[in-house]
Amino acid sequence: MEVSKRAAKRKADDITGDSPPPAYSGPAGGHDGYDANGIDLSLLEALEKSQNAVEALDLKTLKKLVLSFERRLRDNIAARLKYADQPDKFADSEVDLPDDLQKLKVLAGAPELYPEIVALNTVPSIVNLLSHDNADIANDVVQLLQDLTDEDALEDNDEPARVLVDALLENNVLELLVQNLQRLSETDPDEAVAIYGTLSVIENLVEVKPSVAEMVCERTKLLRWLLVKIKVREFDGNKQYASEILAILLQNCTANQKRVGQMNGVDAVLEAVAMYKSKDPKTPDEEEMLENLFDCLCCLLMPLENKERFVKAEGVELMIIIMKQKKYAYGSAIRALDFAMTNYPPSCERFVDVLGLKTAFAAFMGKIPLNKSIKRERYKEELEERVVSLVASLFAGILRGSRRDRLLSKFVENEYEKIDRLMELYIRYSDRVKAESERLDQLEFDDLEMDEEERYNRKLESGLYTLQLIAVILGHLWCSEHSGMRARIELLLKQQKLSKNDVKQILQEYHDNIGDLEGPEEKERAQARIQKFISAL
Repeated sequence: MEVSKRAAKRKADDITGDSPPPAYSGPAGGHDGYDANGIDLSLLEALEKSQNAVEALDLKTLKKLVLSFERRLRDNIAARLKYADQPDKFADSEVDLPDDLQKLKVLAGAPELYPEIVALNTVPSIVNLLSHDNADIANDVVQLLQDLTDEDALEDNDEPARVLVDALLENNVLELLVQNLQRLSETDPDEAVAIYGTLSVIENLVEVKPSVAEMVCERTKLLRWLLVKIKVREFDGNKQYASEILAILLQNCTANQKRVGQMNGVDAVLEAVAMYKSKDPKTPDEEEMLENLFDCLCCLLMPLENKERFVKAEGVELMIIIMKQKKYAYGSAIRALDFAMTNYPPSCERFVDVLGLKTAFAAFMGKIPLNKSIKRERYKEELEERVVSLVASLFAGILRGSRRDRLLSKFVENEYEKIDRLMELYIRYSDRVKAESERLDQLEFDDLEMDEEERYNRKLESGLYTLQLIAVILGHLWCSEHSGMRARIELLLKQQKLSKNDVKQILQEYHDNIGDLEGPEEKERAQARIQKFISAL
């Protein structure tokens, strides 16, 4: 699951449907210096040159812009205080203020001057306008901040970007952005654009300073707003962006994952996902939103307490329904179940109790629905890996009793066809890992230095992790002491000129590389389980 890659740059045009007029591209169809409509071409060219001319922004120009803005701002504040009950008296002072905010956007073209903006103490003046009584002015500030923090503006300017972002944070930009967000209505096109812009600013801030992801959730009610937004039935660009921002905030942040769980966030995401249990997204943007929602769900399923909430909210049942319907979300449902079952036996037990084995093993056998918009081969491969992981989690979570008997019986039915499939996957992934090992050997022979950790990680990327899980499943089957399954495994290994020792080697490498992310005790237990398989084979 990768949510960390920044999404493609968006524009407010996506919300409004507006697009800028095409630039003048020279004479066409006119004569004697005039176009077909009788417009003077020389004037058009002069206008175009003036629009394209960018004044070199230096410190002197910056100070002039800032001084003009501060003067307009002081005039507006003074007029509002003097004529608080007479809006017509201070209206004029608010006409020019947006123009000055617009002029400040040129600063985005010179991010190296951001420290000077901070030194001139302009940031508090800009940020405080987010709470201006005139919502239009606040929204102009959102657009300005969006430009100043834009990825393109900040490229190769890491240090100036951090200086600006730190100043914004010190002046409560997160709190003021979210407060302004809560007063915006999407029924107004301009405010809908401002909502999008607000989410964009927050994403930009997180990009520059990742700790903002936790900070914004601690200090504001943004999470609450996002959870409400993703549950809206109608799809739009802001709902898509809300799903993406939520995924970004949850990724790699346990505190946010737990916080959302405590806010009934697991239920909210399941509710949003449930809209697609029997229908497909209509557009690529809607598909992206649905994938974002599943990214959110998988992130939420990292903490143990959220796995419990998932089971109580009948998340297991919903994922099985989605798989049975064979819609676009099929593969995402398998991924969510894999997260839910990893190191959590109650999810595994519920899965067996609600008759999920039949659905899971249909996927295991390769009976996977393919959507036209999905790249077939890579999609099938990803699902194979997820289903193998899911089956391994089932074995790890169901250690005894009738549920385990039902799981084991799946590998006996139809003349051991599931074992045949397991060995088919074993051979394919084994060949892939061997090929990668040989390639790495050649690289080392060519004097490319590579430590053991990097070598191991490259093998994992080539399919070693899935091969290890297949070997673990074979270990579970062997330890069941079912004579028919043992005979089938030995026969299939012999047909490929392999033996149990080959499986042992894979298990031994897995055993030796189990990490202690879950703590030393869990590492010891995991190694003991693998050692049991090694000894039994």
